[in-house]
Amino acid sequence: MGEKWRAKNELYTTTTSAGKLSSLQEQGLNPTLVDFNVSPADSENSLWEAVSGLDVLIVTAPVSTRRDKVEQHIRNRIRHLAAFIGPFTGQMFFMDSTSVYPDAQQEFYEDDLPVEEVLSEKLLKALYPQINILRLGGLMGDDRQLSKYNVSNLDAPVNHVHFQDVISIIEKMMEKGLAGKLYNIVAPEHPSKSKVIDAQKKSSTANVQQTGGRIISSEKLQKELGYTFHYPDPKYFHLSP
Repeated sequence: MGEKWRAKNELYTTTTSAGKLSSLQEQGLNPTLVDFNVSPADSENSLWEAVSGLDVLIVTAPVSTRRDKVEQHIRNRIRHLAAFIGPFTGQMFFMDSTSVYPDAQQEFYEDDLPVEEVLSEKLLKALYPQINILRLGGLMGDDRQLSKYNVSNLDAPVNHVHFQDVISIIEKMMEKGLAGKLYNIVAPEHPSKSKVIDAQKKSSTANVQQTGGRIISSEKLQKELGYTFHYPDPKYFHLSP
């Protein structure tokens, strides 16, 4: 994403890892080290110096956790994030996950789980009404392949998205100047895990039948943006276009 966008834009990034600073700097990504578990007032960073010159801000920092006291942790991280970026009024994106949906065997649409029912999204929306919230499926593509992971429930459908489609969708939303949108970003096809792995390994898994499972719909995105996925079927994410 950074490699493509820096050709026409000046990019500024953050990282929580000091070890990544030199690599990001070499790539021309103007990195800043920040820890959103710590208040900017208590660290070397306060308000991000670069933020005043930004036209678009994409928040990829995870704000949820599986630890105890989850709600307070989320509130703290968002408070620290807001202190770092300040009263930003430009176009803004928050990259969330489809894991916010219940683990139930049905098809889920955005209206099934409004922003007001997801704490992290609700808090960010209250601070930045213009924010676009994108709920991403499992991010795949190139060397990131399901067959390389230890996978269970092989008969379950996948909810994956190719990273190139994520880039294209954000670009299209930027071009349209969209604000306040909520979209599921998931490829429209949902083959079973076994079928995806078979396609990647060029093999065949015997006696594995696809069963019902949780499916996340991207129908709203496709209709409102008029968007056609470059990679609609996760079985072929590993192939070049």
